[in-house]
Amino acid sequence: MVVLISTYDLGRQPFGLASPAGWLREAGVEVVCADLSRSRLPLEAIRDASMVAFFLPMHTATRLALPVIDRVRRVNPAATLVAYGLYAPLNAPLLRERGIRHILGGEFEEALSRLAAGEASGADEPAAIPRLSFRVPARNGLEPLAKYAKLQTADGPRITGYTEASRGCKHRCRHCPIVPVYDGRFRIVPVAVVIADVRAQVAAGARHITFGDPDFLNGVKHARQVLERCARECPGVTYDVTIKIEHLVKHPEMLPVLRDTGCAFVTSAVESVDDRVLALLAKGHTRADFERAVALCREAGVPLSPTFVAFTPWTTVEGYLELLRTIDRLALVEHVAPIQLAIRLLVTERSRLLQLDDVRRLVGAFDPVSLTFPWRHPDPAVDRLHEEVSKIVGVRLNAPRSEVFARVWDAAHAAAGAVPVPRRQPVLAARAAVPFLTEPWYC
Repeated sequence: MVVLISTYDLGRQPFGLASPAGWLREAGVEVVCADLSRSRLPLEAIRDASMVAFFLPMHTATRLALPVIDRVRRVNPAATLVAYGLYAPLNAPLLRERGIRHILGGEFEEALSRLAAGEASGADEPAAIPRLSFRVPARNGLEPLAKYAKLQTADGPRITGYTEASRGCKHRCRHCPIVPVYDGRFRIVPVAVVIADVRAQVAAGARHITFGDPDFLNGVKHARQVLERCARECPGVTYDVTIKIEHLVKHPEMLPVLRDTGCAFVTSAVESVDDRVLALLAKGHTRADFERAVALCREAGVPLSPTFVAFTPWTTVEGYLELLRTIDRLALVEHVAPIQLAIRLLVTERSRLLQLDDVRRLVGAFDPVSLTFPWRHPDPAVDRLHEEVSKIVGVRLNAPRSEVFARVWDAAHAAAGAVPVPRRQPVLAARAAVPFLTEPWYC
């Protein structure tokens, strides 16, 4: 028996359990899937398991997994322990100290199947990114979709599913955890496999699908085929995608396609409105590109939901104020989840940020608790502002976005010693007029 464990996956039914479960069951392996964000650790199954594998797609999931790994070792010291997903190779030394025997990064399904069969995985080397013959994810045995985050709309909530039409990314943004694993490579999932997974989730009650590709337009032709077939075979089902600003500007012809096939919103990692910071992060776009993308999406009728890394070593109090002013001026207050106003740059193991002299001078020793290289801002006022904003956001998780933004606006002006200036009047009175997922997007 193999037990697959997810500790956190942004409030969605974990694709990283469903996809390998499909491979393992096809090979005749008994599989138990446990999503600890929605259920308890299955101790009886763990006692009987020959292998327990932990899905580590992001920073939060990895931190939550560490005590679970320790508990699993106590319950079944004979089981082979595996860690897989983006953050497994990034934290390989620490995970091996905790008893993890095999570390799998990208494209992990076939390697897990081989390990379950007692074979060498062929993928313990983090640089290995094999080309797989993808299987349809097996979602039976997972918690029902109704237990997960939903799309909130003006007409009420929609049960939401999740799938991936591609993995990895062509780009090398300096702060992105995908880059140390995929290093500019990406893999296309066949359209038929994607559609089969979407149809299965629709049959299970989904009325909205999140496509979790790091950048949905890495393969434009493939993306269009997926969307048009989804619209034909699952009419009335909406979706959201993540697309880089540079791709929104480069491929404006895709925006009407997104609108006409049911796109509820596009997430884009804007990160900053400071061109110097954008260049240091190697984002591939400028502030002007961001503003152009906002205009293009608005003209096409496709809501844009920007995300930010609001606090970096190069952020100034005035620069933070300019970020808020830009969000307000572009009428994006209702489009930005409040947590995005408090995100602080994470410097993880193997991060390309460590190539920058500025970063190397600032960071301390690697912290095995936070799984980061901690840093302090050269200007203590910026760190104090970050603490204040985090408190405002953290205690008002369900407050209207405009109210939270107003409090952050006032705090930032106070930090700058400036009198708050009047803000642009909100364009939208009803929050749900801009669709959003009920669990905010962050890592």
